Amino acid sequence: GPAEPEQFCKAANIDSFVWNKLSVCNKICYAVGGAPYQITGCALGFFLQIYLLDVAQLDPFYASIILFVGRAWDAVTDPTVGFLVSRSPWTRFGRMLPWVVLSTPLAVLSYFLIWFVPPFEEGKVIWYLFFYCIFQTLQTCFHVPYSALTMFISSEQKERDSATAYRMTVEVLGTVLGTAIQGQIVGMATAPCLPGPADIAAGLNSSLSVGLNASAPKTAYMIASGVICIIYVLCAIVLFFGVREKKGETSEPMGFFQGIKLVMGHGPYAKLVMVFLFTSLGFMLLEGNFALFCSSTLGFRNDFQNILLAIMLSATLAIPFWQWFLTRFGKKTAVCAGSLSVVPFMILVVCMKSNLIITYIVSFAAGVGVAAAFLLPWSMLPDVVDDFQVQNPDSTGHEALFYSFYVFFTKFASGVSLGISTLSLDFAGYISRGCSQPEEVAITLKVLVSAAPIGLILIGLVILYWYPITEERRQGNRKLLQELRDEADSETDSTELVNMI
Repeated sequence: GPAEPEQFCKAANIDSFVWNKLSVCNKICYAVGGAPYQITGCALGFFLQIYLLDVAQLDPFYASIILFVGRAWDAVTDPTVGFLVSRSPWTRFGRMLPWVVLSTPLAVLSYFLIWFVPPFEEGKVIWYLFFYCIFQTLQTCFHVPYSALTMFISSEQKERDSATAYRMTVEVLGTVLGTAIQGQIVGMATAPCLPGPADIAAGLNSSLSVGLNASAPKTAYMIASGVICIIYVLCAIVLFFGVREKKGETSEPMGFFQGIKLVMGHGPYAKLVMVFLFTSLGFMLLEGNFALFCSSTLGFRNDFQNILLAIMLSATLAIPFWQWFLTRFGKKTAVCAGSLSVVPFMILVVCMKSNLIITYIVSFAAGVGVAAAFLLPWSMLPDVVDDFQVQNPDSTGHEALFYSFYVFFTKFASGVSLGISTLSLDFAGYISRGCSQPEEVAITLKVLVSAAPIGLILIGLVILYWYPITEERRQGNRKLLQELRDEADSETDSTELVNMI
């Protein structure tokens, strides 16, 4: 049974750390499970807006509704799924892993249908909204249990931190893979631009219109989504067969709103969530609008996918540096330094004149900060859960709730950013597939990829200043938790001895 390894360790006088130590293979298999969320999230974040506007040719107002409602619905499902997961019974495969496996088939099907242009105009908005919401719900059923699984792969904080480092690396590789697959396949079949009133007035109608088959972009998006669906399934299989979930504490039954009050009532968690909310909102504004900024404002219509790939490659290469920085200076300092490091490049990219080489250089440099700002806050969450367990030793088994609300605010930020930005483009007069855009669109995009993200990041960092869990407190919590576990083990041994007598 699940308790047998611990009993074996005691009988053989083996240190529990030896049993809880994860192999490199275990860590890699666990980390691979984080790739689907990042691959699909990156593809949707960078390309869904431009796909709805230029390929599906939806009105910007309707596109903003799809993006906002879809992500808002997704955000609502996170605490709901977290609540359900926390009350799920233990099975022989664990409590988290069955959710991952059962949600995968329908998730990949709904993801594929998001990138399919239906052969009708009436009801097209409903089509995209429906499958977008369905996919987000099913992906939540995958990602919330996977995130909470961190607390069940080992009881040792050092091993969990190491596994999280592997996960961070694979997740950044996932963003590279998502950008590369979606960008390169779609980039080979760019949608033909349509001359606007200003272009026609200037007599540039024939020179601007591209003679590419209009159906080619639709096919390219479907091929890219099919490849990503295959990767999604393979990652789920590797996670399921490569990770053993260790049985944790069982939470006492409680209502949904009682669970909300429980996790949000923990001060460090509430502060960390607010930090993540504002910094995520800033970076997701940048992510959601950078492709349009490169293609419409900078004029790199045929190169924007390569610029995005440069950012993601840089972020991948920066992971070892940030892992060293984190261990050397602490998690709080690493998040602050990583978030601030990208600000100068946000300013530079909108102030400089359109130059492809300089844009590549600036984008590559910005990727170093993007890696830290997106991924390092996740490494702080296990510390908050441990802090809660130290302060509430009698309230256990709520890991899924903590992770689900964390994901909730991430997706809420994404929904708000995509909805506001697309609606702003509508007010600015964005022309779908336009060869050129009004000046108001250029100004709006500059605000969305520079001024607004910088302001939000700075607000998040001000809140981070008051985040109370320092490295000293983290180490103290770790020692206290180990003492609590040793005490619980001693009580268990005494009970077993009495029963034997």
